[in-house]
Amino acid sequence: MSKKKVRRKQQKPNPVIPMAGGLLLIGFAFIIMALPKGEGRASSPSSIAPLRVNYSAPELSLATMDGKTESLADYRKDIVLVNNWATWCPPCKAEMPTLAAYYKEHREEGFSIIAIEAGEPANVVSQFVQSYNLTFPIWLDPDGASLRAFGNGNLPNSYVIDRSGTVRYAWTGEISQAMLEKYVTPLLTEE
Repeated sequence: MSKKKVRRKQQKPNPVIPMAGGLLLIGFAFIIMALPKGEGRASSPSSIAPLRVNYSAPELSLATMDGKTESLADYRKDIVLVNNWATWCPPCKAEMPTLAAYYKEHREEGFSIIAIEAGEPANVVSQFVQSYNLTFPIWLDPDGASLRAFGNGNLPNSYVIDRSGTVRYAWTGEISQAMLEKYVTPLLTEE
């Protein structure tokens, strides 16, 4: 018996995979470099700076946790932070202790938070509110009226409304204590 030599054809590496990976890395680098510097960009997701805006607060009325109806106009005497959030949203959960602490510290200065839960039933929201020991007003928004009124479906999103009913700042993403102190606290001394 003779042994035949079996030659294996050497396979060439597929150039598409490394090339695609390299293009993805280059594209990612361009996106990072293209992000605007300064306002709206921060060093970490927990310290996102707001956008400065200037428009009238929308007409918005929703049910509270106790079944009453309230509107943004009811809070005209206060500086109001409207926070659209959901019980299932990780950054929403992460910012709740920060919002609760800031509210407790500044509510006597004419500051209110209206936390508008986007879509969950009242019993689910109630459990969340109790577990986080939230004391600011919670509104229920089963149909997304607040998300439409502010034109932002990303969660969390927040808007600061001054005493004249003008929206001054808009956040999309988690808010830090430092950003609240930097942008909201100065408004508390305005007449």
